[in-house]
Parts: sequence; C-alpha cells; structure tokens
Amino acid sequence: MNTRVVEIEESLMSKNDAIASELRARFAESGTLVVNLLSSPGSGKTTLLEESLPRLSQRYRVGALVGDQATENDAERLRRSGAPVHQITTDAECRLDAAMITSALSAWQEEPLDLLFIENVGNLICPAEYDLGEDLRVVLFSVTEGEDKPLKYPLAFNTSQLVLVTKIDIAEAVGYDRAAALNSVRQVNPDAQTLEVSARRGSGMDAWIDLLEQRVREKQVALAT
Repeated sequence: MNTRVVEIEESLMSKNDAIASELRARFAESGTLVVNLLSSPGSGKTTLLEESLPRLSQRYRVGALVGDQATENDAERLRRSGAPVHQITTDAECRLDAAMITSALSAWQEEPLDLLFIENVGNLICPAEYDLGEDLRVVLFSVTEGEDKPLKYPLAFNTSQLVLVTKIDIAEAVGYDRAAALNSVRQVNPDAQTLEVSARRGSGMDAWIDLLEQRVREKQVALAT
C-alpha cells in the first residue's frame, strides 16, 4: 500500500513538473516575470498586492492570479487597483498547481504581462510542493505568527528565494523578537534574501518594489538577447 501511494505521488508531481516547464518556457517567450507568493492565511499577501499593483502599474503591465478555496473576495479587492486580476477557486484543493495556472491563463485571455503575481492559497504546506513555472518564489510570514515559523514549515522557506516579514508596524506591540525570527530563516535557508515590510504604513515597500523592477528589467534583457 505504501509503495502504491509513493508511485501515485511521484506520477502526480512528474506531471506537474512537466506542465510547469511548459509554463516557464511560455513566460520566457513573453518576457513575463512570474512571482509565486506563499504564506499562511492572514499574513498579508492581499494587502501587499493592493499596495504593489498600483505602484508597479505606472511603469509595467502587471496582473495577478488569485487562489482561494472559495469566494472572490481577494480578487475583488485587487481589481480596485485597475490591474487585471483572475480568480482561481480550488474548492477542496489546498494549493495551486501548474495545470490550474495553465487553465486560468487560457480562460483569462489577457495581453502578455511584464509581471504576473500568483497569490497562492493560504497554506504553508501543500503550495510549497508545486512548481508553477515561476521565476521568483516569495514566502511571507507576519510578526504575529511566531518567530519559529520557518522552523515549523521548512519546505516553504527553503524553496523560496525571498522571505518577506510582514506587519512590522505592530512588531513592538506583539513582542516580536526580530533576531530570533531572522535566525530561524537563516537556519532553514541561509541563502534567502529577507525584507521586512509594512504594506499599510509603507515601510520597506520601496525595497520590495525596487527588487521586483530589477527582476523585470533582467527578464526583459534576457528576452531581447
């Protein structure tokens, strides 16, 4: 029985990886930088995008795919930015996979984008296992979640190139231990870049936007060459 379960899982992941490779080639051809956002529920993904989309839209064609098990609440919030946003409702599934991204893009029929955000389902376990063809995987955790969050959910953190510590405007009020949190990140992924942000107050947002714009320019240079 255990052998059968392993075989099925390997088959599913191989299929996902093949579709993800096709997506990655598609995004390379269109020059689209794809950012996959992972986090637990309530860490601030949607608020981060609410502040990021208007700023980036001034210079780039930016859009978002939003994954949730139910409702279009987050997608409706993001549409207020004026950027194109498409909802993916996963029902019983706890994550997005590459096939869902392919299907959503087929239904969306938008012009090629310079930057596409994928707001994954709020969950630090299942989403970390699935390649979506992204260029940059970003994991968020807020100051309210506990400094040992990276140690509890290592796969999400050691497969991400960037860690965003969110809601730093309330860090003092909740007794956040910054040194302990950053040490947890280093233990799990010493190569990850870490940024600390407050989307509501604007702290750290310039660094976040600058990083994204640099990655967009790099993608465009790669396309041109």
